[in-house]
Amino acid sequence: MTGSRIWGSLKWVVTIVAVALNAFVYFYPDILNAPGQCNWHNQAPLTSKHSYLNKIPSPWRDYVLSNFPSLRTPKEEEPYSNIRDIKLLAFGDPQINGNWASTKYIKRLDNYGNDYYLGHIYKTMKNRLEPDYVAVMGDLFSSQWILDSEFYNRTYRFVERLFTRLPEYKQNVLETHAKHEDYDWMGFHDREKAMDPVERFNSRVYNDVYDWYNYSAKPPAIKEPLFINLTGNHDIGYSGDATWQHMARFHLLFGQNNYVINYNKGSPQEWRLVVLDSLTLEGPALQPEFLDYTWSFLENLRDRENPTFKGSTVLLTHIPFYKKEGICMDGPEHIYYDETYTRETYKNGNLRSQNHLSYETTQKALGILFPNEDKPGISLTGHDHEGCDSYYNFEGDHWVASKTPNASQRAPVREIVVRSMMGDFDGQTGILTGQFDETSSKWEFNFSYCSFVVQHWWWASKVTAAISLLLHSISFISR
Repeated sequence: MTGSRIWGSLKWVVTIVAVALNAFVYFYPDILNAPGQCNWHNQAPLTSKHSYLNKIPSPWRDYVLSNFPSLRTPKEEEPYSNIRDIKLLAFGDPQINGNWASTKYIKRLDNYGNDYYLGHIYKTMKNRLEPDYVAVMGDLFSSQWILDSEFYNRTYRFVERLFTRLPEYKQNVLETHAKHEDYDWMGFHDREKAMDPVERFNSRVYNDVYDWYNYSAKPPAIKEPLFINLTGNHDIGYSGDATWQHMARFHLLFGQNNYVINYNKGSPQEWRLVVLDSLTLEGPALQPEFLDYTWSFLENLRDRENPTFKGSTVLLTHIPFYKKEGICMDGPEHIYYDETYTRETYKNGNLRSQNHLSYETTQKALGILFPNEDKPGISLTGHDHEGCDSYYNFEGDHWVASKTPNASQRAPVREIVVRSMMGDFDGQTGILTGQFDETSSKWEFNFSYCSFVVQHWWWASKVTAAISLLLHSISFISR
């Protein structure tokens, strides 16, 4: 075989491999997952804006339209309905790293690729499912011990590479990054300290909000899903080391740490979405005010919202509730700073880390957050990268975690600890569907995972594509 024929064969072999790998990573939901696992629960058949495609029988039409969203009937043409399914994508603990002067180039390249690996997962699932809500379950970054400058750098990557949005939805992040000035956290401190507790709570209560940029927008007219960022221990720290600076810059760029959004209030379809900063529920804390503010939020929720609330709660928080050893990968654990910690002795006695909330906090919080005995509720958390699925059953006079539901006394609360979207955990997307059953007049919740693969497969698809392009270019030039 001549050298030119060997070269030509190599070129096409690499090209075929590149095409196969890229098809694999772009169509992974249907290739790697069971039928329906990467769709909304009981998803209605998809329709196309092209009548000839609607003649394709299901499920083949759904396969085509799921993977090629531009062929679907535009979302904005859907009729508006109060009885709208709850469609939420949950992404567990991305924990993106940063680059320092001492960071080696291979690690910089790895960080760069990891951004786009995570971004590929989000873009694929967002285009496929067109969610109304997206929640990142805390630990957005890998460490809270970074200066404002690096915090801005990572936030910029967060909105430009990982969770891309239209310009108007990330304008604040881009402007803050462009200025690159230390944030006036003392101003935030003064405003929060001066705020009346009821005023603070009222500023954290919303009704029928689907769009942070335009509060009056209603589906299907919304352009972007309502994006929810949760506080994680790697974002603001555990309460024993969380500072005003940590909290101020999180509020500036990622939003409030505690709030509630009521939907369809006063109707049979009523439900609410509660975002809770579980990092500031327990102490001892470096800034005890944070615990006061979070418990004040819960107490006002109990006293001001619960008396008229008749629906189901969808809770989003980072730290899971208490459960006995063996139900999830992480067992209960609280660690405190003690005399062996000599670097910052002022922290000694404070809460240093925790796997779960305590038993006492769990009992109190569940009772406030899920007040209606006949309505099912669901809690999505992060923190434990392995993920977990359990139920909190009310037995006698307290909540007990179990792997199975028991509705003998009241509707159980399901807790999904969302498995991490990192490559080591196969790039998971959590899919939460809420559907209203008109017969029982209750919301029913279903959850599934759509799994990707370890990041090396994504890298392989890009590297082989680049090599293929290079070989074809050399072949063309050498003619």
